[in-house]
Amino acid sequence: MLLPLLVAFTLFSPTPLVYSHYNWSPSSTSTFQSEWRPARATYYAATDPRDIVGGACGYGDLERSGYGKATAGLSTVLFDKGQICGACFEVRCVEDLRWCIPGTSIIVTATNFCAPNYGSEVDGGGHCNPPNAHFVLPIEAFEKIAIWKASNMPIQYRRIKCRKEGGVRFTIGGAGIFLSVLISNVAGSGDIVAAKVKGSRTGWLPMGRNWGQIWHINADLKNQPLSFEMTSGDGITLTSYNVAPKNWSFGQTFEDKQFGS
Repeated sequence: MLLPLLVAFTLFSPTPLVYSHYNWSPSSTSTFQSEWRPARATYYAATDPRDIVGGACGYGDLERSGYGKATAGLSTVLFDKGQICGACFEVRCVEDLRWCIPGTSIIVTATNFCAPNYGSEVDGGGHCNPPNAHFVLPIEAFEKIAIWKASNMPIQYRRIKCRKEGGVRFTIGGAGIFLSVLISNVAGSGDIVAAKVKGSRTGWLPMGRNWGQIWHINADLKNQPLSFEMTSGDGITLTSYNVAPKNWSFGQTFEDKQFGS
């Protein structure tokens, strides 16, 4: 099953307000392609609440946070303890002419974790058990490459660069001296492997990965404009200066320049 959201504070309000510092349009190129690799895919129904609870990457309501239905939960061997969150994959159906829709593929963002079921065999109910490479897709995405009756389908996937509308988003959570930041809507490699924060009265402070793409630090940074430095999975570092103003508050989301802009 997919992992539900496990924190007490709300990452996104019902009507998110994003404070943006600039204008940006998506890149016309996508050159991060890796070789095609084998895996399998299943789907979950539209009535399933997983998209609302947000899952193991911390993105919250996937519809409201801009990811929509082009998302995937990944098995243990692909999820990489949450570091893969935000990465983009192209997925296509293969091998089964009864169910595949020929000539089609979809692009999805890793937003969730498909937990293993060690009570079942890897070729039975334990679809997401190691060493299986497995994608769990919304049925809306699954039906773009295969007929729903296929259920557990052989697929191929490859990592590609992400293309996103707008800039990188920073959603500030926490309380008191505990500061957490959800980094989302990341173009390029899509995943963040290191993050730092800087107040107007501090130097650069390394943040730790809390879970998924939520980063945290114990530091009282209230009443200071906040800057962030992020390193993506392909080694590119992006710095957003004073993205949150001095009067920022917990629960707000701010937007700044994008990778590759």
